[in-house]
Amino acid sequence: MGLYVCVWVHWEKVLWQTSSLCCISNRTHFIFSKMGEMGDPVQLKEEGNKHFQAGELDKATECYTKALKVCKDNKVQAIIYRNRSALFSNSYFASEAIDVDSSDIKALYRRCQALEKLGKLDMAFKDVQRCATLEPKNKTFLETLRRLGAEIQQKLKTTFSTDSRVQGMFDILLSDEADKDKKEKAANNLTVLAREDAGSERIFQNNGTALLMKLLETREVEMILGAVRTLSGMCTGHRARASAIINMVGVDKLCSIMAMDNEEIALATCNLFQCVYDSLTGGDTRIYGKEEALVLDTNRDLKTILLALLEMIGSKKVSGHGRDQALNLLSKNVPRKDKRNTDNSKTLFTIDNGLRKILKVCGQMPDLPNQLPLTENTQLIASVLLNKLYDDLRCDPERDNFRDICDDYIKSKFDPNDMDKNIHAINALSGLLQGPFDVGNIIVGRQGVMEIMVALCGSEREVDQLVAIEAIIHASTKMSRASFIISNGVSLLKDIYKKTKNEKIKIRALVGLCKLGSAGGDDYSMRQFAEGSTEKLAKQCRKWLCNPTLDVRTRKWAIEGLAYLTNDADVKDDFVEDEPAMKAMFELAKSKDKTILYAVACTLVNCTNSYDKKEIIPEMVQLAKFSKQHVPEQHPKDKKDFIQKRVKKLLKAGVTSALAVMVKADSSVLTDQTKEMLARVFLALAEDAKDRGAIVAQGGGKALIPLALEGTETGKIKASHALAKIAAVSNPEIAFPGERVYEVVRPLVNLLNTERDGIQNYEALMGLTNFAALSDKLRVKILKERALPEIENYMFEEHDQIRQAAVECMCNLVCCKEVQERYLEDGNDKLKLLVLLCGEDDENIQIAAAGALAMLTAAQKKLSVKMTKVTEQWLEIMQRLCLHDNPQIQHRGFVTVFNMLDSDEVAKRLIESEMLEIMSYFAKQEDNAKRQACIDAARACVSKAMDLGLIKPFTQ
Repeated sequence: MGLYVCVWVHWEKVLWQTSSLCCISNRTHFIFSKMGEMGDPVQLKEEGNKHFQAGELDKATECYTKALKVCKDNKVQAIIYRNRSALFSNSYFASEAIDVDSSDIKALYRRCQALEKLGKLDMAFKDVQRCATLEPKNKTFLETLRRLGAEIQQKLKTTFSTDSRVQGMFDILLSDEADKDKKEKAANNLTVLAREDAGSERIFQNNGTALLMKLLETREVEMILGAVRTLSGMCTGHRARASAIINMVGVDKLCSIMAMDNEEIALATCNLFQCVYDSLTGGDTRIYGKEEALVLDTNRDLKTILLALLEMIGSKKVSGHGRDQALNLLSKNVPRKDKRNTDNSKTLFTIDNGLRKILKVCGQMPDLPNQLPLTENTQLIASVLLNKLYDDLRCDPERDNFRDICDDYIKSKFDPNDMDKNIHAINALSGLLQGPFDVGNIIVGRQGVMEIMVALCGSEREVDQLVAIEAIIHASTKMSRASFIISNGVSLLKDIYKKTKNEKIKIRALVGLCKLGSAGGDDYSMRQFAEGSTEKLAKQCRKWLCNPTLDVRTRKWAIEGLAYLTNDADVKDDFVEDEPAMKAMFELAKSKDKTILYAVACTLVNCTNSYDKKEIIPEMVQLAKFSKQHVPEQHPKDKKDFIQKRVKKLLKAGVTSALAVMVKADSSVLTDQTKEMLARVFLALAEDAKDRGAIVAQGGGKALIPLALEGTETGKIKASHALAKIAAVSNPEIAFPGERVYEVVRPLVNLLNTERDGIQNYEALMGLTNFAALSDKLRVKILKERALPEIENYMFEEHDQIRQAAVECMCNLVCCKEVQERYLEDGNDKLKLLVLLCGEDDENIQIAAAGALAMLTAAQKKLSVKMTKVTEQWLEIMQRLCLHDNPQIQHRGFVTVFNMLDSDEVAKRLIESEMLEIMSYFAKQEDNAKRQACIDAARACVSKAMDLGLIKPFTQ
């Protein structure tokens, strides 16, 4: 009895889920009471059928249940189960019948009907599909199969349509019953949908902007992020939508979101502003037809955004992260990207309305009360913006206006009775010295400014000393200023260094001494301090650098000191021997404080000697000595073998992974000058081919791509050269996996310019050769970057290695149909050059040229005829190839001859020449492992000539 109870409880659960008969549980109790009664199963089945036909479902169920209890015949059981399933249209009972008899087609169809009623169309489709297989001519099964297939397709179309998905997300977000996790997931799904133009349009048309505005009011981080990112997708590349959204949501509202004290939200909102800006200014070039006409003028919106960002800079209500992003947006969008554009009105507007606010940010001192909220990077970002604005000015009156505003601002802050104001003025001056140095340098020279800096150094307050020492350090960037401070400030810094017990002040004073001590650069003859002093200073810097108890900002100054001191080769060698110090610097480079990047980059450039060095001409040196002029001297440890040893030790310490992290830094903090230095370091690291695999493994290949595409012209060339070195000796699929490989093509093509060095041309060609061997898609990409004319040009190069690299690259490119078509065109000497190169004395050039010729004649039969017309030497050259001692060259020659035999005209000329004798001679050779490919090719040529009837087999 227990067994039956368990089974029926299970049935009750299944039936309740089907909602077929809610009272089934009552029937089970009635059936249980009758279980003891026995009878003939066939008779009980028949009785059940009669009750079913009469509509007496309860009695029919009772009979079927009794019959199942006593029935032992599987086929009869299957019929009873099937009949009972018809009572309730229930798939479970039908499944019972199928389990008993798998070939019961009626039970299968009834289960199909039950599953269809439950909405399980895919399962129902499988059942009726099986029915149609068993009875392929049954019209009922075929009709049901067709109908269910159509319904499933419609359901899938509805489920996965953009409208449906958008509406589904809206329903969840507007529902009061949906839990938090579900709503967050829906918000994120909207973000994904908004990345497609169809999804963006549906969200916009379905009043999605109003819903997203509600999400912005929730104050929940994930919901706000989802809303902001969705708005970004909707604004991207669509001018009309961007204009509508910015007016519906409001610039002030978006600024208040960006002002929140959450780094992720601030960054997402910054991205939204950038998307809007690009769409309104035409930075995104997509065209949307008539919708463009809806936006008559975007200047008003752009001006509103610019004013709002300038307002954010000086507001106490804005978080440090929000202020950083406002400065970043100004830095990226205000100065001209192309100096050939004469319109710098945005810069002039920003200077008039925001320069004082930027200087206010530079002047903040976090240790004092009532300061603006800042991050570790804020003041550096402000200095970078000042520098970009100043560089964007076009004439002296504009520069004079900039200097006057800065001068007036700093003068207005000096107050003999308020030391906090003086600190603000000197700190703002430090910001200028880190940005447009010439402006800051002029202000430092004003009467009384240096006296205030000296007075602050002698103050009892530590914060005064900190600000003054930093200003002195920044002011001594140029030798003229350094010489002035050496004579006036060295003793002061030494005195502070010896007396103070505050580590923060002590380390800054030391950095000041380091900077003054390195004023002579790497000129060994112009040391500012006594022998051994710089090594002692560097040792103390390394000690602070490795001290984890000091805060990041203080340890940063230790790297600043090393950045100056590593001009001395003795200091470089000591530093690379101190692995803990190197690793400590690399860890700091990976921290959130990105103000450290420039100092780290300087230190690495010095250690690898990757800065530009003037060529020393012996005659000029003699002339300088004769005229008693100063001649720079190289330190003995700055020779090539010492540099290579330092590079190896840096690689071992993990410099590549640190560089890869540095490249990912915020774009405003990572200035073009810093990018150039990082590119120089990468190039120095990649000098030895044995080290390039390690560079790729630690992310160097990926990090070099943005450096090769953005920054100074010199920096881009250096990064491109480093990429070329890696591409020339590495498997592209490993070095640049996935789609990344296509981004490397343009930097390599840029190195083919005739103004570049020969080594750059050569390694770029080698890299492109590897790429061209990889896939047809890559070959097409190389053509789109207009590399073909440059490659052909280098095929004429006098330098053997460069010419060889160009021919090898062309050998791989001829696999591309577009290249083949260019060889087919009349009016050029492309094919002639290739044939003549096959006759060169250099075997490597012959191998590449003959390989290209073999592939071209195999792909384009017309080229066999054209080859005989471009030069009279073709036959002689082909004979030389087929007689060559090098098996590779000989094999390519016979393959080309085999291809040429397809042309009747050419084949006849070949057979009438000495080529027949050459083919016959090698075809008769015994098998030889070293030359088997050549022998097989010769035999194939003879066999083909015989098949064509050009020669006849020898018969006795």
